[in-house]
Amino acid sequence: MRRMHRDHEAFISGIGDLKKVSLAFFSKEDAGLQLTRTCAPMDYGPSRRTKDQSDRYHFWDYDSDSPEGRHPLSLLPEQVVLIDKTDKDFDPAEFVTWDPPYGWFYVRDWGRFS
Repeated sequence: MRRMHRDHEAFISGIGDLKKVSLAFFSKEDAGLQLTRTCAPMDYGPSRRTKDQSDRYHFWDYDSDSPEGRHPLSLLPEQVVLIDKTDKDFDPAEFVTWDPPYGWFYVRDWGRFS
């Protein structure tokens, strides 16, 4: 059974409406500190980059303090504190720089980025 956060519908709605979300989460990289970021909801499903294939929330982090700047952020449901859809639009062209030959786990209508 897929574990989902209580704000899963806000996440999915953000994908469909192309709306950014305000995300509060516990950061493993920051010793469990709770952080808040403005993100684009990208997908929900297993990570293609980790051995742990647990379902997780994938975001594009606009507010990252990483030296690399903006980047994908993948979180397990138990790391997520709050997902709140905003009224701010995002454009998938801001972060989809690959040809998704494998597609998304969650089906959406993002035109050429679907």
